[in-house]
Amino acid sequence: MKQELIKSFRETFGEKEPELFFAPGRVNLIGEHTDYNGGHVFPCALTIGTYGAARRNGEKVLRFYSLNFKELGVIEVGLENLVYRKEDDWANYPKGVIKTLKDKGYQIEEGLDMLYCGNIPNASGLSSSASVEVLTGFIVKELFHLDISLVDIALVSQYAENHFNGVNCGIMDQFSIAMGKKDHAIFLDTSDLSYEYAPIKLENSKIVIACSNKRRGLGDSKYNERRQECEEALAALQKQVDIKSLGELKEEDFEKYKAAIGDPIRTKRAKHAVYENQRTIQAVNALKAGNIVLFGELMNASHVSLRDDYEVTGLELDTLAEAAWEQEGVIGSRMTGAGFGGCTVSIVKNDCVEAFIQKVGKIYEDKIGYKADFYVVEVGDGPVRL
Repeated sequence: MKQELIKSFRETFGEKEPELFFAPGRVNLIGEHTDYNGGHVFPCALTIGTYGAARRNGEKVLRFYSLNFKELGVIEVGLENLVYRKEDDWANYPKGVIKTLKDKGYQIEEGLDMLYCGNIPNASGLSSSASVEVLTGFIVKELFHLDISLVDIALVSQYAENHFNGVNCGIMDQFSIAMGKKDHAIFLDTSDLSYEYAPIKLENSKIVIACSNKRRGLGDSKYNERRQECEEALAALQKQVDIKSLGELKEEDFEKYKAAIGDPIRTKRAKHAVYENQRTIQAVNALKAGNIVLFGELMNASHVSLRDDYEVTGLELDTLAEAAWEQEGVIGSRMTGAGFGGCTVSIVKNDCVEAFIQKVGKIYEDKIGYKADFYVVEVGDGPVRL
């Protein structure tokens, strides 16, 4: 990969040697649509992600090129004119991060030539955009010797996605990518960014990602609508109970006060946020106790809630999850990411992985009319210089 990156960089930007970097993708094992509701999440970084080759160019120009979007060519923008432009497509993600760093007072006094190459399926829900954002922040930190922590790179990346790209995402994706640790998931309380690493001990099992190949774009999905519905439910509840977020409520509190919401749709959305947060806490405790069976049951319950109360799954993800539940050796399976397409994550016994992929793949193709892609993934570290 290193030699391919260097070769492609030289062909694109000239002979001077680039620096090489990597940032992972992520998968969330449980805790979906809780991160903007002040709840807990349990993601891990993956060994697949985004590679970058970059160097300072001595000009006031940023040049971006992606081997994943070769047809778009080199996208060139002035360092002092970083505005969102639809025609700049994927490059709006790194642009947003660099603009946010500059706006926060970090000294980026010259431009960069930057080449990206990702092996995360695009628009799959494994956070290819957040991977690009964190990678960009890490590259700029390294090449300009910025005094910025990995947590702050995650916060800058989230801010850029919210305010530059218009996707009202929570902190989970960027945080889990920036703070990834091999063979561990991150139990993160999104209300205050307190976190702990929990070893992933899967008892002779593997994490299998099934990509539905239904493309989705977060900005034009109903993601922002779901967030607004939760905010409206919270505002109604706050007239009855002193809370700052839905994540502060336990199930019994929610049942006691839910009538205050007054709208059946918003009540369902808030129920998911509250119950999913408690499921996530229970799941991490189960994993710590070595109870992988309970962990899997909570994964399954998470999908049902995302399907019925939050309504973000859709035919493709439901087909994958329901097919997975029928297979031998499956401990748990659920959609992961924002939904509306994207991926499921399953924990499957080692000796059943091949049959799982074959059987779930056939059920999916027969029902949906096109293939799903499967990835057996490992849990990796955060961003690194190669």
